[in-house]
Amino acid sequence: MPKLVILGSANAIPDEKHDNTHLALAGQERALLVDCGSNPLLKLARVGIALDRLMDLALTHFHPDHVSGVPMLLMNMWLLGRKKPLMIHGLSHTLDRVEGLMEFYDWGTWPNFFRVEFNRLPEKEKAPVVECDEFRVWASPVRHLVPTIGLRIEFLQSGKAAAYSCDTEPCDEVMRLAAGADVLFHEAAGAYPGHSSAIQAGKAARQAEVGALYLIHYPVHKGDPQGLLAEARMTFPGQVALAEDYLTLEF
Repeated sequence: MPKLVILGSANAIPDEKHDNTHLALAGQERALLVDCGSNPLLKLARVGIALDRLMDLALTHFHPDHVSGVPMLLMNMWLLGRKKPLMIHGLSHTLDRVEGLMEFYDWGTWPNFFRVEFNRLPEKEKAPVVECDEFRVWASPVRHLVPTIGLRIEFLQSGKAAAYSCDTEPCDEVMRLAAGADVLFHEAAGAYPGHSSAIQAGKAARQAEVGALYLIHYPVHKGDPQGLLAEARMTFPGQVALAEDYLTLEF
């Protein structure tokens, strides 16, 4: 049964219990990592996802808390003897900068380096990202400070769906991406430019008519984030929870 694992749940400032937001989607044969703000090597091992199963990396946008761990992940894979290719998905704005970042490390000179392929996604709604026997992943642009995508995952055997807003202001694109999903992971960093509050996340969940709302990418350095749950419940009558590190949902 495919599973979705939260590897990190905090906004740009982590603490000892909450890493920067990133997640993994794992099927029997194939796994997808969504963002890489820190090195996920040990976390993937802890949740039982072998690096060899990781065939895809989706990068939502080019901000440090979402991409700064990419060089270490690629270097670790290489040093561990990876031979399989890795596909990196994202908007051109993101992938152009990731390629430039890797050039600073002269990655073209790393001997016997595995093949890395880039899938530049069109900046349009419901752009296909990954499809296999167990799940299908779509991307839609959302409204952040730089070009950014949110994701929708459709689980083909169960018929269930999950959506991830990524970093975004309230926008219709998120509601269309999440429409009717069983679970919506929506950021709750606060009502700042390019971000959303827990109240706004709840409103998005209500309008998208999702089954459950998990707040993610929330601040942890300001105190206990549990208070965000009451805020989200002001606008969403369904199940509301915090997406904590290592939360695992099976679909």
